[in-house]
This record gives sequence, structure tokens and C-alpha cells, in this order.
Amino acid sequence: MKIGIIGSGRIGGTLGEFWVKAGHEVVFSARTIEEVNDLVARLGLGPAARAGTPREAALFGEVMLISVPYSALPQIGRDYAAELKGKAVLDTCNPIQSRDGDMAVEARAKGTGVASVELLPGVRLVRAFNSVGYNSLRSEAHRAGERLAIPLAADDEAALNIAIRLVQDAGFEPVVVGPLARAKEFDVGTPVFGKALTARELRKVLGIAS
Repeated sequence: MKIGIIGSGRIGGTLGEFWVKAGHEVVFSARTIEEVNDLVARLGLGPAARAGTPREAALFGEVMLISVPYSALPQIGRDYAAELKGKAVLDTCNPIQSRDGDMAVEARAKGTGVASVELLPGVRLVRAFNSVGYNSLRSEAHRAGERLAIPLAADDEAALNIAIRLVQDAGFEPVVVGPLARAKEFDVGTPVFGKALTARELRKVLGIAS
């Protein structure tokens, strides 16, 4: 697949690296082109990994990953509405009041899945990779035995299926929690947030049948 990443920090940069190694093409973007040029050079993944602007990443990607501070989402939704329209978008962004201000309180009250799709109108949103920390993503990908679980929520079945594949390609086990309204169950502050759980453990905590 062709994947565009807006926000190539610890989460976006790590997942992009995993996906290139799995055979996908990735355009990384960040706040400055210098930052993303440095990342691509450091990764040394060859021609399948390229640096670009957020607009170039949005144009390139058949599927998108957005991994930015939550307060940046409204601007992304406005600036790249045409490029993102109709695309599957994996949203890792978490509303944190100390960083994002009052909008974070509102988003968490609604549930982040519901709030994010309002900020990114026209996309086929999947909540993904928001509840597991960067260190666990780096250390636990493709581990032996039961893999680390990544909870997913989406209203669009085709977008969800893309996310399932990308979770597997990155070396983790997808757990479908339900529609976007249920993404609230793995938001910041929930019992599963920040926990490195197996699929079996995650399903047990969330009451999901295997």
C-alpha cells in the first residue's frame, strides 16, 4: 500500500519504519521538512521511504496515519480536506488537557472516536495505535508467542480491514472493539490505556468475546 504519515514523531516514525520493512511505500511528513529528511536518512530504508510535506503525504497516501498533538487536528482537517476526503485514516491522536487545552476536555467527554471524525470531515476514520506507548511499540513488535494487542474502532468496514492488515504488518494483533463510539473504551484514562496487553487480556478487560 501507499501510506502517508502526518506527524512522523515517535509513533508515526516507528510505524512507518515497520510498514516499509513489511513492503509498503511511505511518505513521512512532520512540522518541518528538515525534521523528516533527518528521519528518513536515519532510517536508511531505501526508495520506499520518502520525506515530504503534510500535503504531499496526504496526496500520496491511499491510506493515512495521523499522529500529532490533538490540538493540531482541526487545522489538518481544514488544510487537507480535499486530499484526505474518502481515505482511510488511522488516528493515533490523544486529547490531553495540559497540552491541548479545553478542546481536550470536550473531546474526551464525547469520546475521541466521535470527536476526531468531526475534526476530519469526509475521512473514513479508524482509531488505532493510540493506547499503547512508544516504548512498547518499539520493543514488542513481532514478538514471539502472544503478540501485543492494538485496539481498533471504526464505522467503515473497508477502512477497518485496512487497519487490521496494517496492525498485523507492523507486528501486532488487532482487536476490533466496535464502532467509533466505542473508541472511548480505550481513550486516555481508561483501564487499558498505556498498557501492553495481549489480545486475550484486552478482550477480557473490555468484555469482548473472542
